Amino acid sequence: MPTFGRRQTTRPRWSAQTRWTVSMVLLAFGVYLLFRFSEVIPPLVLAAVLAYIISPLVRWLEQRTHVGRGWATALVYLLLLGVAAALVAVVVPLLVSQATALNARLAVLLSAATHALNRPLSFFGHTVDGATLMAQMQGAWQSVVQVVLGQGLNVAVSVLAALAWASFVLVISFYLVKDAAQMRAYVESLVPQPYLADYIRLREEIGAVWSAFFRGQVTLALVVTVIITALALMIGLPGALPMGLLAGLLEFLPSIGHGIWLTIAATLAFFFGSTWWPMPHWAFALLVAALHVLFDQLDTNYLIPRIIGRRVRLHPLVVILGIVVGAVAGGVLGIALAAPTIASLRVLGRYVYANLVDADPFPGEVSEPLPAPDPHWWQKTAVLRRLNGRVKRTRRAIRRR
Repeated sequence: MPTFGRRQTTRPRWSAQTRWTVSMVLLAFGVYLLFRFSEVIPPLVLAAVLAYIISPLVRWLEQRTHVGRGWATALVYLLLLGVAAALVAVVVPLLVSQATALNARLAVLLSAATHALNRPLSFFGHTVDGATLMAQMQGAWQSVVQVVLGQGLNVAVSVLAALAWASFVLVISFYLVKDAAQMRAYVESLVPQPYLADYIRLREEIGAVWSAFFRGQVTLALVVTVIITALALMIGLPGALPMGLLAGLLEFLPSIGHGIWLTIAATLAFFFGSTWWPMPHWAFALLVAALHVLFDQLDTNYLIPRIIGRRVRLHPLVVILGIVVGAVAGGVLGIALAAPTIASLRVLGRYVYANLVDADPFPGEVSEPLPAPDPHWWQKTAVLRRLNGRVKRTRRAIRRR
């Protein structure tokens, strides 16, 4: 008998071949979208990074003030925009003054080079007219300046495009922070129930990697900026503030950032010397190199383990190869995100390998963590020595009896 008003409980299921075909089609379509809209990927990545960094501030404000998620997000963004505007108003004039002073020193160096080249130069028996060589260099420089100034309209269009992309990043990151809970719940609803626990565990481990990198890296960059700027001002390194900011930015390039900074700083020290310390330029360059070696040890053995932790610690060769691949694939953004991306792939690779060999993908700790060092260890050592002395004296007395 036909049944009316009753819902049919059985339906045809897709075969394995159908599922495979649909999955391949969706994968191919996703790859096509990535290549077709590749220009949108870097701003989306920047928006996700900004949202990831700002989320703890929004969560803290939401818990302290008991306001809604949307209002907390708006207040945090307004506060950060105000702080950014204040920093621009304070830092930009200082940067301009430092750049002006550095430009004046560069002009003096160029004048000395011009005076030195205004005479015949001999290299291995060959004579070169220095004045002709200098005139050719000045002509080449003027041509470059004319080309740059002739692209004024293109530069203006590029600035407007950058402002538009910045607005896009801010808007996308705002909604990523505001609706983070809904997005997380939606993604969890798509994961099959047997793999939900694995997904949550992987998300937590990868989240810890990116949290250690971004939030710790921002803190580390600020600390390094303050330390390097203070040291540069103390010894009189030309362009102390720009060099301090550069040192902070180069902390996002592990393993090679310190080398880049040292090359630039040693070059400035060798050609310009100290701004107030009367010492030979070569000696000042050696002093800068020595101080940088000491700071490198401080940064590697103290600052990085305590601020970032060891979740992102990778072998320098792996980091360098990752930076090269990131530069080819994503430019500057790929270079900056190479280390956390490799660390995240390490977590996923460990999970895949464990499932391939039928092992536990999330093994527990093999041994208990080491206890914290006791600051009064010397007192306990003295007590043990006294007790050991008493035991020895007691044994001697027993033997005599």
